[in-house]
Amino acid sequence: MKVLVMIKGDGADEDKVTPTDEMFAEMNVYNEQLVNAGIMLAGEGLQPSSKGVKVVWDTSGEVSVVDGPFAESKEIIAGYWVWQVSSLDEAVEWAKRCPSTPEMRSELEIRPYFEMEDFAKVVSPEILAKEQALVDRVKEQHG
Repeated sequence: MKVLVMIKGDGADEDKVTPTDEMFAEMNVYNEQLVNAGIMLAGEGLQPSSKGVKVVWDTSGEVSVVDGPFAESKEIIAGYWVWQVSSLDEAVEWAKRCPSTPEMRSELEIRPYFEMEDFAKVVSPEILAKEQALVDRVKEQHG
């Protein structure tokens, strides 16, 4: 099972915590454990929301762009991992080992990916085949 693990924090705290060597060293040990266990497929930290934008569609279909920071947001995504695990329980056990920043409230949200077979009852085989072809092209392009 492939899962996305989102590292969340409070938007108001986003600029209050500066990464340190100690934080990086601790996270590096954890990431190495994930890699050695064959679980980690990808993972990155994200720059503060002050460097980002939101693209928002309202109910009328109009699109607007909102510049960061998003301090009014209760939660921001600070980073993520993509893991390959045998079950959601295994992902939870790995998540519990994650180092945390004492000065900041944070949480990990774990969400399973949809698999093509999850859509087999609601999407035509032709559309699923086209989607799979796109997935295959992306893998070819980016290894």
